[in-house]
Amino acid sequence: MLLTTKFLRPSADPRSVIRPRLSSLLEASAAKRLNLVIAPAGFGKTTLVCQWCAQSTRPTAWLSLDEHDNEPRRFWQYVIGAFEANGLTGLEECRQQLAQCRLEELEGPITALINTLTTDLTSDLSNEQSAWSLVLDDYHFIQDTRIQRQMSYFLDYLPPGVLVTLASRTEPALPLARWRVRRWVEDIHPGLLAFSEEECRHFFRDTMGLALSESDIRRVCARTEGWVAAMQLSALSGSPVDSTRAGGAGDQHQLDIDERRISDYVLSEVLEQQPEPIRRFLLDTAFCPRLCASLCDAVRGASDSQVLLEQLLRENLFLIPLDTRNEWFRYHDLFREALLQRAGQLAPENAEQKWQRVVHWLLDHGHVQEAIGQIVQHRDWPWLAQVLSEHGNNLIHSGFHLQVLDWLDALPAPTMSASPQLLMLQVWALFFANRVEMLAPLLSELEDMLDRQVADSHPDAEGALGLQSEISLIRSYLARSRSDDKSASDLTQQVLKDIDHTRIPLKSVTYYGLGLDCYGKGELADAEEALKSSVRYGEVERKPSTVLSSGGLLAWIQYNRGDIDTALETCTSVRQWVDQHHSDPRQPMLISCWQNSALTEIYRERNQPQLAASYLAPLLDHVENGTEPGQHVIIQFVRGHLAFSEGRYQDAIEVLEDAASVARRKRANILFEPPACSALLARCYLATGHVEKAADWVEQITSETFTNPLNREQNQISVARVQVAMGQPAAATATLVPLRLSAEKDQHYRHLAEIQLVYSEALAAEGKHKEARQMLTLALQRAAEAGFMRLLAEESPTLRRMCLELPVLQAPGVWNQKVLEMLRAQPEPSEAVADVGLANAGTPGNENAQLPEPLSQREIQVLELINQGLANKDIASTMGVAPTTVKAHIRNLYGKLAVGSRTEALAKARALGLLT
Repeated sequence: MLLTTKFLRPSADPRSVIRPRLSSLLEASAAKRLNLVIAPAGFGKTTLVCQWCAQSTRPTAWLSLDEHDNEPRRFWQYVIGAFEANGLTGLEECRQQLAQCRLEELEGPITALINTLTTDLTSDLSNEQSAWSLVLDDYHFIQDTRIQRQMSYFLDYLPPGVLVTLASRTEPALPLARWRVRRWVEDIHPGLLAFSEEECRHFFRDTMGLALSESDIRRVCARTEGWVAAMQLSALSGSPVDSTRAGGAGDQHQLDIDERRISDYVLSEVLEQQPEPIRRFLLDTAFCPRLCASLCDAVRGASDSQVLLEQLLRENLFLIPLDTRNEWFRYHDLFREALLQRAGQLAPENAEQKWQRVVHWLLDHGHVQEAIGQIVQHRDWPWLAQVLSEHGNNLIHSGFHLQVLDWLDALPAPTMSASPQLLMLQVWALFFANRVEMLAPLLSELEDMLDRQVADSHPDAEGALGLQSEISLIRSYLARSRSDDKSASDLTQQVLKDIDHTRIPLKSVTYYGLGLDCYGKGELADAEEALKSSVRYGEVERKPSTVLSSGGLLAWIQYNRGDIDTALETCTSVRQWVDQHHSDPRQPMLISCWQNSALTEIYRERNQPQLAASYLAPLLDHVENGTEPGQHVIIQFVRGHLAFSEGRYQDAIEVLEDAASVARRKRANILFEPPACSALLARCYLATGHVEKAADWVEQITSETFTNPLNREQNQISVARVQVAMGQPAAATATLVPLRLSAEKDQHYRHLAEIQLVYSEALAAEGKHKEARQMLTLALQRAAEAGFMRLLAEESPTLRRMCLELPVLQAPGVWNQKVLEMLRAQPEPSEAVADVGLANAGTPGNENAQLPEPLSQREIQVLELINQGLANKDIASTMGVAPTTVKAHIRNLYGKLAVGSRTEALAKARALGLLT
């Protein structure tokens, strides 16, 4: 049961200062999604937000958090409860999902909440104030990294207009830097809580309890420009600034708001008035970008830093807590800059020594990125080269390859060209950034350098030889991108032979490459073993990105073989390990295309489309912003499959045609055989009643060769489906008989169930009803054992009716009941559905036929709209599709026309006669 008083907004204190300046900052705006009100206790955060809520006309859900809410399920129960308590309807399914799902599956109910907010918003478009506000008070109690990641997801996908306000004593561990770049965040920190003259009067007399004269209040307010922290320091000293000259006619101490004058004020009016121990502590610790007792002790050569930090916190000396345990802090930036300036003036030699102590402590305690940031800021290039040589590989394999590239770019060219280790680091960083076209010349340069070192008996000749294994490993991946399987395999085996002699842990990456080799050759059992080894060594070597990629591909294979429970267990265990060892929520969450795609398929198959969509959503950004061709095909394939399952056939056709086109055009750049997009496209055409179009796709399918047995089986199953639809059941049976034997032999249980389903329909079409029922019973038994559900609902209306009539499905059981409900809920096909998006998909004209790969009707429509001068967003609006879909069409027509810009596309289209 939820405590309903947590949903009550506190009543505004009539004695509190009314602050319209800050209230206006909290108001909603076009892009904003988050108000961030951060200040220590007693800064009026809750009062300010309450005042704003009281005057706002937007519906508002209020939640007061406490230490007991730092648990994911409880936190979201209270968030949903806050919305319900304040009038949002339609959350029953969301609450039910939240109560039943596992902690790893909370993206489902969170997605349901987002969808409910979207539905509520779109149902009342006439009211500009219909968008909701959510206020989370005392958010500093929320420390669980799982909740922070979930809040990141929630805010990333909020519908336009919905506004979240967080009031907290500490800055939350959310991706605020990314959101600030997008102008999603309004920050109200202590530095922004500057008081007006009237607010100063209230502050000094009522809050601080000082009996100051009107002239003193005006003078202090003018001196500090209403900066509450500076005023508080003055008040804590027991007398206002310049009180000895209060009311003097010659008082000319008014301050303007700029960093230099604020710095002068901090140094002269604050720092110098502190006791000597505090003043020395402030100057010594200003070199720390963040502060904790251990770091401060190391810099100062003392052991009392925790006591002094707590004293500064009590006195609000520009110290901002970064957690609720009084362990980590930071100074206000302007205050720290002033301290650094003074410390450098007093003792330049000591300043350099203390800065070096800070960097050494950060490196010794695992804060490598922060240490490198300090080194780059000081432009100490030799030290940067040394630190990158030692730590760069681990950073790359933890997902920070782009940052490593930036740091390497900062190094002077002679430093880079003289170091094989740094060049190798650049190669790895480029490899993980998918910039493989830049690798060949760098590898040649690196090999020449190593050959010279060995020939000249260089002191590091042994290390140079060790780098050869890394070069061989990179070259094996490049060979895969050229479909040179033999070279890739030979190079990988050579690396495995020499791997124990290398200084860089490479086993996880090598076994991942071996897993890709086996997967590409269709040796699925060997692929699984190699990928399990990659996960195991990746955990030992602490390489989160490799663990995630290997585990994701492993789960993808397990799912497609029919081991759904095993695949889900693999995803869960790998995700938990990665989150444990890559747990900073401020950094981008590591995402594996393989794993999220596998999870999308798993939950789609289990008839949980919302949860499937929540795992697909992060991948769509990669499609829109550009990604490696193989990943593009996988993402579009699972996206199309989800659309197909939901009956959105035209959406499915568009993304699958895009996937098939990219797979054909970019095949040489894909390290594995892409999924069977053509097979699923054929099913889409059958579902919309376009049998002839499906037959055309079959001709293309039969002309293709497949090394991966999963793809080969999927395509042959689609061939049999089309044969049944064309009234050729005997041909379908002939197609399926050998396929059934091979799938059973290789234990591809998902395909085996699908084969048995299509086989039973073919037998029924031949009038062999008894054999058809027997085959269908086997299929249902196989589906029940594995937990397949959507597999049945996606079949033809004939098969669905046969399933509903089968006695085995009427037996008691949870799975039986769910499948019956799902089958009964499936709509019957109609002419309207059959015509969706395909009414104008006629035979291309002669001009279009001149192209090696003709433009689709949709691509021709996009081309015509480009010719009219429309921007992408206007094209999307005209066509009624997402901007991402428009980008995909433009990318495809560029590829088919062999052009690289709009101007070139229009010129080529006119030359071909496609445009007049």
